[in-house]
Amino acid sequence: MVAFKRKPVMGSGGHTNPLVWLAAIICTIFAIAVIVTGIMMFIGYIMIHPRVPTISVTNAHLDLLRNDYAGLLQTQLSIVVTAYNGNAKAHAKFSKMTFSLSFQGQGIAVLVADSFDVPKNSSNVLRYVVQSSSIPLTPDQMEKVGESWKRNEIGFDFKGAGRTRWKVGPFGSVKYSCHLNCYLKFRPLNGSYIPSKCSSKSK
Repeated sequence: MVAFKRKPVMGSGGHTNPLVWLAAIICTIFAIAVIVTGIMMFIGYIMIHPRVPTISVTNAHLDLLRNDYAGLLQTQLSIVVTAYNGNAKAHAKFSKMTFSLSFQGQGIAVLVADSFDVPKNSSNVLRYVVQSSSIPLTPDQMEKVGESWKRNEIGFDFKGAGRTRWKVGPFGSVKYSCHLNCYLKFRPLNGSYIPSKCSSKSK
């Protein structure tokens, strides 16, 4: 087997071609820039001691709950979602916020929000009023609604997701995805919200 060895490109007089030196210098500068940027981002991250921004359901109310013998359900809910930025040294940006509300597996509404900023160590409140059209219920669902009236407790599934981002130092930013998966419970006799922990988890 014949082995071939590639010799470096040589210029006149047996010296390395200047283009090779130039390419080596550019690669070295690029590598140093990447390392410095990484170090600066790490230092910025340590200095800020960032807390992951969160979204939570902080209040709600069951404005209307009406069902008839034909198996149709009408409802209206007011839901307050709070976006909180616990970072004392960095603004946070929330984007692509989408929430879904359902009852017994049947969708009621999809809620969205435009991108918005939350200042350092502050919060922003999103207020939604969700009114459903008549929802056809199965006999099993009708029975569960009847039981809910008797127990004076009814629940709705509330799920959502969004993205958060905040700057770390002058060169970079940290990004997370927030995911919300809650079961909102109410007293149908007066519409009051039964408080429960409903905060996002980040990935």
